[in-house]
Amino acid sequence: MDTSTIDSMIADHCGDHHPEPELLDLLAAVAEREGVEPGADDLRLGAHFVRGYIEHVPYMMKVAWTAAVNVGLESQMKQILEMVESYWVEGDDVIPDELGVIGLLDDAYCSLTSLQAVSDHYQLQTGKHLFPSDLGAANRAMRKIIGEPYGSELDRIVIMTMRETGLIEAVKSLASEEKKLNFATNSTIWGHGPAGELGIAGLENLGLLKN
Repeated sequence: MDTSTIDSMIADHCGDHHPEPELLDLLAAVAEREGVEPGADDLRLGAHFVRGYIEHVPYMMKVAWTAAVNVGLESQMKQILEMVESYWVEGDDVIPDELGVIGLLDDAYCSLTSLQAVSDHYQLQTGKHLFPSDLGAANRAMRKIIGEPYGSELDRIVIMTMRETGLIEAVKSLASEEKKLNFATNSTIWGHGPAGELGIAGLENLGLLKN
């Protein structure tokens, strides 16, 4: 799984780990919208989360590909990952890439929500997570940062991707009665716990963990 193009874009936009003033301003505006008053440390923590979220994409693409190969979903996952990459290289997307770190928010959100949707559908049909399912809260926090109407537009892109790749039907075909497992288990196909995590502790001071 070659993620070099995305790696390069992330390095170009996130190479300097001093938070961009525009990103801090965006997080302050989001917090105000959520009815909270963050301090400077809260904003820096939020900026750290945003960068970590974006930088997590290539890693999760590789995890997703390995998982798909293990269960026979290579064809569908290949299409999803190709669509994910095409969104990154499209400059005229929902949030223009020319906006620096902010310009990658939609690319990262589309990527990680698409991959989480694959894992969620797999879990629904088989009782096991295809890969670590710890992205849900992080995705919801990022959606709040992105805001409307962009969030809904990105969600529509993810739904369309699922339909066009035939992923849902392919997963259903794997879910024979013999393969359905106990839904109470919290295991993954890896058998050694989560392969990666995105810390979201402290984001409540930005209003990002509210339901």
